[in-house]
Amino acid sequence: MNPALWISKTGLAAQDAKMTAISNNLANVNTTGYKRDRAVFADLFYQSPRAQGSQLDQNNIAPSGIQFGTGVKIVGTQKEFSVGNIQNTGQSLDVAITGQGFFQVETPGGDIAYTRAGNFQKNPDGLLTNAQGLPLIPQIELPDNVKSLNIAKDGTVSATVAGESDPVELGQLTLVNFVNPAGLEAMGGNLYRETAASGEAVEGIPGEEAFGQLEQGSLEGSNVQVVEEMVDMITVQRAYEMNAKMVSAADDMLKFVTQSM
Repeated sequence: MNPALWISKTGLAAQDAKMTAISNNLANVNTTGYKRDRAVFADLFYQSPRAQGSQLDQNNIAPSGIQFGTGVKIVGTQKEFSVGNIQNTGQSLDVAITGQGFFQVETPGGDIAYTRAGNFQKNPDGLLTNAQGLPLIPQIELPDNVKSLNIAKDGTVSATVAGESDPVELGQLTLVNFVNPAGLEAMGGNLYRETAASGEAVEGIPGEEAFGQLEQGSLEGSNVQVVEEMVDMITVQRAYEMNAKMVSAADDMLKFVTQSM
């Protein structure tokens, strides 16, 4: 097979993978707390008929070698955890993280998952949950007769209860962080799972050390920049077209050789 055909095939696969990441980013442009994906590529191994610096004769060495690349491969996808735009909602159960950190929730299987989405709700048992109904860790239980709820920047949760003049403290929201957040495994539903690549979760109080503060009545939007994604999409389209044209050109060359023999 003509090497150009195989190389162009790897280019087509790579551009298709990047387009998949771009389409997912654009699909989630309005998803609360969504972090954009970035496809990472690397060139494949090289064929070296002659190495650089090889001996040409007794007195001379080759100033350059002969190397032919064999294409491209996708190394992985990375989540970019830059903070998205903070959107004011005015809802007392909406909480945005203005900085680093993740909320913790308990999955149905008893494991811990992590999320940046702070659109919380109250379940029938009075527990504070995420949008999918998973309870927060540490658990915060809201009384039935709450008149107003206050979530401080440091995560202290207090409420004014009917019949009480002074606010009642209900608990403390904490955040966790990771040495390598890009190593977290995305589970869907705005949730992430700890992996060996992310490192272990480090828990702390919002606003202390490297943790961001909390902003009640706000939500963190997606960090997808539509204009950048559109530019990337056009670039990928053109690269895909060029690789396809290279396949066609290599096929024409083989056809010419076949017909000329």
